[in-house]
Amino acid sequence: MRQTAVKRAVLLAAAGGLVASAATVVLPATAAAAAGCSVDYAVSSQWPGGFGANVTVTNLGDPIDGWTLTWSYTAGQQVTQAWNTSLTQSGAQVTARNVSWNSAIATNGTASFGFNGSWNNSSNPTPGSFTLNGTVCTGGVTDPTTAPPTTVPPTTAPPTTAPPTTAPPTTPPPSGDYTNPVVWQDFADVEVIRVDDTYYMTASTMHYSPGAPILRSYDLVNWEFAGHAVPRLEFGSKYDLSGAQRGYVRGIWASTLNYRRSNGTYYWAGCIDFSQTHMYTSRSVEGPWTKHATLPCYYDAGLLFDDDDTPYVAYGNGTISVAQLSADGRSQVRAQQVFQTPSSVGTLEGARFYKRNGSYYIWLTRPANGQYVLRSTNGPFGPYEMRQVLLDLPGPISGGGVPHQGGLVQTQNGDWYYMAFVDAYPGGRMPALAPISWTGDGWPQLRTVNGRWGVNYPVPNLPAPPRVVKPLTGVDTFAGTSLGPQWEWNHNPDNSRWSVNDGLRLSTATVTNDLYSARNTLTHRIQGPTSTATVELDYSSMRDGDRSGLVMLRQSSAWVGVRRDNGSTRVVVTNGLTMDSNWNTTGTGTEVASAPVSGGRVWLRANADIRPGAGRQARFSYSTDGVNFTSFGPAFTLNNEWQFFMGYRFGIFNYATQALGGAVTVRRFELTTP
Repeated sequence: MRQTAVKRAVLLAAAGGLVASAATVVLPATAAAAAGCSVDYAVSSQWPGGFGANVTVTNLGDPIDGWTLTWSYTAGQQVTQAWNTSLTQSGAQVTARNVSWNSAIATNGTASFGFNGSWNNSSNPTPGSFTLNGTVCTGGVTDPTTAPPTTVPPTTAPPTTAPPTTAPPTTPPPSGDYTNPVVWQDFADVEVIRVDDTYYMTASTMHYSPGAPILRSYDLVNWEFAGHAVPRLEFGSKYDLSGAQRGYVRGIWASTLNYRRSNGTYYWAGCIDFSQTHMYTSRSVEGPWTKHATLPCYYDAGLLFDDDDTPYVAYGNGTISVAQLSADGRSQVRAQQVFQTPSSVGTLEGARFYKRNGSYYIWLTRPANGQYVLRSTNGPFGPYEMRQVLLDLPGPISGGGVPHQGGLVQTQNGDWYYMAFVDAYPGGRMPALAPISWTGDGWPQLRTVNGRWGVNYPVPNLPAPPRVVKPLTGVDTFAGTSLGPQWEWNHNPDNSRWSVNDGLRLSTATVTNDLYSARNTLTHRIQGPTSTATVELDYSSMRDGDRSGLVMLRQSSAWVGVRRDNGSTRVVVTNGLTMDSNWNTTGTGTEVASAPVSGGRVWLRANADIRPGAGRQARFSYSTDGVNFTSFGPAFTLNNEWQFFMGYRFGIFNYATQALGGAVTVRRFELTTP
């Protein structure tokens, strides 16, 4: 979780390296010449005109602190993308050089790398001679493992990272691709878990309440709202918008979710305000969720239940630690630093904790452009080695950032996927999904498409879902007596001043001229890349001085709505609502459009373009019959700076500027695309 502009600026200034590379941190060595070596060169996959290869070099001589491996190809063979090495070709000669983090090879140690290549003759021969630091290597050369296929379907693209080492499933995967981002709504710092045939994903919500939303899916691609792990932000009066106190850009971020099979219980945990970790539990993601424990601050935590059911938490920023919890999860038994991020990397955070084939993995992000993984084969407390998974990898959203953070999940069929998020402001941070394979020696690798995180991948090979999930767009008429899990309040609401019963009734809860200080503003995420929110508002019970409407809510805001003054009502557009970098209000807004309205009911509409980049706009309109809409006021230019973290949301508000007592009823909310 990025916390300061200074921190991010330093990280971005230090960013560099190979795209989609993987590297092992090893101890430095002293000598620089190899007295002997052997090479294992294996063609891992082949397609017409192209191939992938993995190379492992073993140093049989003195330790070396920098290596160069050369070999020669025949005419027509050409290297292309590489990972874990710097690879060049001049004529027939290919030169592979170490990158900084895998420069040393101890005696009898190894270094591994991979690459893709092309060939245009009738064969793709294996090189017969390799030279390491001027010494000819002997033995260990492996012939290609596959012959060129005679035909390949035209839709099959060459892989751009090393393929999985496990055999493909016997059942062919479903036809078709999915498109990233799989969820074009603001869900950051995600963690995905699987419980039997169902997947759950949680995300950061900062100052919004209830917090820690949980989404549900049966295929990792189509998601629906299921619940919230934190029913109310019970972490201080600032989360109530009490007086001058505010919780903007505080609250819930980079939390963790897991399921404990031994007692059939879901566990959520997150550090609040750098102070304490609060843990909540439930037997169902829908709730009820209850407070379970208060623990030390585990910054950017990842929760693991080991094979023996012992709970562990990986956490930290730069300095990565592991804590063992008591069997009931209510106290800390032990905590120990397990890794210090090398200065060449910068910082690592956003921990997720996994166990696979007896090894422990801590999945870490380098904000906001890289992903790394630590691995221990000697228990949860290490020691750990580090490899780079991706750095500066182009993402799937045009104009968006590098996919990072998030976490891994294994399907019931044994496949692995990585759900990251993509910075895509002004909309926020959008979840994107990509397949993961594993090297023969147990390290995860990301599958890319043409050197980037794919816009499209084949849909996961999973059983047919038991039902269709509820779309993230659509109509809410506020039936029943409770809000659906797609809704979150700006800070904790005053529950005495709202109700749901065939419509959402919002009584004024605050006397203020500042929307940012008004309680009971109800928010809904915006669907990207563009979408429209329409609210049917019954304003017949408003009182003089009241303001109610639909807002584009962020640190720079604008709204369309109704204001009542001196016994008359007007529909207006107000912009210029602003905050400073400490989230204090610097502008309460300027009215830029006005028209008289009567009859007690109005339809308010905002269309938002949240494609990443500067200059994106929202446009407002209104209607008195719900059919014919009038464009209203100037377009509002959205702020695309990242520092507020949360992206723009649609918000429904009602506040007083003179005295409490007024109310409005929202009869209908509709979110549509495009």
